[in-house]
Amino acid sequence: MGLVEYLRPDALTVWLNEEVRHRLSHYYAVLKGERPAKYRVAKRVKADFELRMTLEELYEVHQLVSKEFQEEYLDLLDRKVELSSKIPEKSYLDLKIEILRRIIAKCHLCEWRCGVDRASGMKGVCGLDSRVRVASAFLHMGEEAPLVPSGTIFFTGCSFKCVFCQNWDISTKPENGVEVSPEELAEIAVQLYLRGARNINYVGGNPDQQAHVIVESLKYMDVDVPLLWNSNMYMTMELLEILYDLIDIWLPDLKYGNNECARRLSRVPRYFEVVTRNIKYVCDRGGDIIIRHLVLPGHVKCCTRPVLEWVSKNCPRSLVNLMEQYRPDHLVAREPNRWPEIARRPSAEELEEAYRYADELGICWRPVS
Repeated sequence: MGLVEYLRPDALTVWLNEEVRHRLSHYYAVLKGERPAKYRVAKRVKADFELRMTLEELYEVHQLVSKEFQEEYLDLLDRKVELSSKIPEKSYLDLKIEILRRIIAKCHLCEWRCGVDRASGMKGVCGLDSRVRVASAFLHMGEEAPLVPSGTIFFTGCSFKCVFCQNWDISTKPENGVEVSPEELAEIAVQLYLRGARNINYVGGNPDQQAHVIVESLKYMDVDVPLLWNSNMYMTMELLEILYDLIDIWLPDLKYGNNECARRLSRVPRYFEVVTRNIKYVCDRGGDIIIRHLVLPGHVKCCTRPVLEWVSKNCPRSLVNLMEQYRPDHLVAREPNRWPEIARRPSAEELEEAYRYADELGICWRPVS
């Protein structure tokens, strides 16, 4: 079956939209074969580091090599050099892998910073030790139009405890998956690409807690497919800086417009400052990004409006998916009286208010919502 037969019609017509092409210009160029996926360049940039170095010293080297990576990538885009077939003994990718190995020994991949030694078998707030489990992997036809078909890999475990989670069977039960090695994860990704995936979509659960294995898996693949990070975006800056030069397109959630709603419904502290900090980092550096906002019933004033205001001021180049598919699930479905305002679907009036306000703010949402 050919690629076109896999696609929804809007997955083809969306690229006729000049705004979409502009706002996803890097991703679009990788799709068209006009530039390489970033991870393929990272694994070809030499990095001088020693295993005896401290984590702080490795970070210093990483900062220096990141500048070299940016220069080399620009040279590739300007056609000053061609992508080399030679991979150095120690690369920028290898450096990232080593840093992540150190991080999970006192885990601070996410802003819980629970500090447990996942490498020795301890489990963090996410419910995971260092092993990574895949719940499913398939060509996803339900993602945003520019992403379809998306080579989606669902991981188990999550740093959030959302009372309405629609993937609670894998987010709250990390054992509901098949353990994979970096080599096996790479093979899953390559097979999705060969079947027609426009991207490799790391999701869950949540992918942040799996970053050490995801990044290492890139050593074992070299196909020119964009990498997509589909995350709650509650990662630490340390992880974000590791990922930035590997990821071609970002698909973060921005659920809440304040910390109190996040604490009550997802049981997570410091939500708004952490997630907006990370999304702004991607936007400020010019990364291609589609920000997802799930419209929650009873939360248009406290969450949807502040989220849209923040996006319009801080990420004006982003695309925004205003998601209408909320339904009461997980704990809310079992105990609706505990969370009465979200024990129903969003009303047509609430959705219309969200759309109208996005239009007033000049947000580009229609092509991907």
